[in-house]
Amino acid sequence: MTITAPAPSTAVGTADPDRGHARAAGIFYLVTFAASIPALLLIGPVLNDHNYILGAGPDTRVLWGCLLDFVNAVAGIGSAVALFPVMKRYKESLALGFVTSRTLEAAVIMIGVVSLLAVVTLRQDLAGAQGTDTGALATVGQALVDVRDWTFLFGPGTMPAISAILLGTLMYRSRRVPRFMPVMGLIGAPLLLTANILTLLGHNTQLSAFSAIATLPIAAWELSIGIYMTFKGLKPAAVNQ
Repeated sequence: MTITAPAPSTAVGTADPDRGHARAAGIFYLVTFAASIPALLLIGPVLNDHNYILGAGPDTRVLWGCLLDFVNAVAGIGSAVALFPVMKRYKESLALGFVTSRTLEAAVIMIGVVSLLAVVTLRQDLAGAQGTDTGALATVGQALVDVRDWTFLFGPGTMPAISAILLGTLMYRSRRVPRFMPVMGLIGAPLLLTANILTLLGHNTQLSAFSAIATLPIAAWELSIGIYMTFKGLKPAAVNQ
């Protein structure tokens, strides 16, 4: 007589031990969207005006954008930390890699934030001051903006593809979310990496149609799991993974 081990209980009245982790991770994912999109709009003046550092720019608006980018960075780490206790059961090295990728993305984002804060500080301290070399100041300001542009390529532009490979593989194997979701991430990752490599080599731009198309599957993947985990949690763990 063969006795089959019962599946983990998910009956009514039995608490799902992973529900809290999933909800926290989902909320953090949604926060990254809620923070990063308006942040990009708010910092637009300093990114698009080459003489921003010399004029009377909307510093308060830019500072709010930098604050939202900071929130985005912290939320990215939070999403990975919240999922780690669950995902490490399936492949701890991949789960740890996911945490590391989100942490690295946050660190690169913060370099860009600090660069823009430096532009604002220099504008407030030196723009219009007697004896200021406006040409040199404009050059420094543009250099700091260029640093931020490169951080955008390597941070939120590239690291989500690495994260999608790591977490997408874990989610696909564990079947804790509908499988079409990690498939979107696993398909989108090489597309986004290709677009960014071409941008790095000068054969593409971050604002090109190809870059926009390559970004969509990753964005859909992250938004879908954010919504799913926030409102539904994770699917029950299968027996004999």
